[in-house]
Amino acid sequence: MTVAQRAGGLRLRPPRNLVDRRAITMWATRSAIGFAVAALALGVLAVLVEGAAVLFAALAALTVVAGAAYAVVVPRWRYRVHRWEVTDDAVYTRSGWLWEQWRLAPMSRIQTVDTMRGPLYQLFKLSAVTVTTASAVGPIRIDGLDDEFARELVDRLNHATQAAPGDAT
Repeated sequence: MTVAQRAGGLRLRPPRNLVDRRAITMWATRSAIGFAVAALALGVLAVLVEGAAVLFAALAALTVVAGAAYAVVVPRWRYRVHRWEVTDDAVYTRSGWLWEQWRLAPMSRIQTVDTMRGPLYQLFKLSAVTVTTASAVGPIRIDGLDDEFARELVDRLNHATQAAPGDAT
């Protein structure tokens, strides 16, 4: 498995694979859209609510500035942190940008493997692969893979989990 021996215990090494570089643009676009909707709502309130126009206009402007900063910084940071790897024994990921999360799913515990392609994913020709186990934490998600590569990965994982001994519980 993908662990390194260390005095006093075992430690995971970082997964080797990055997500597709287009994920940066997709994440930035998704963030910009969210902040733009919020700023637009605040702008509408600035027009509709008498006596609070300045407050809502200031909040809308602040939302635009915060959204622009977020859309520039966070997707690039997220890209540097997000990693994934599939070995003969397991699927594991590292994700998060402030709070990192490491997830490992042994092949014998995988119940389903799915892909997700929303409108932005389709626009950027990307997919997310979701690996579901019986874990209470929830599924493992590899976000931002090239669409064609994601299909190949799902096929590979489906074959590997069928060949893995165990009952996936």
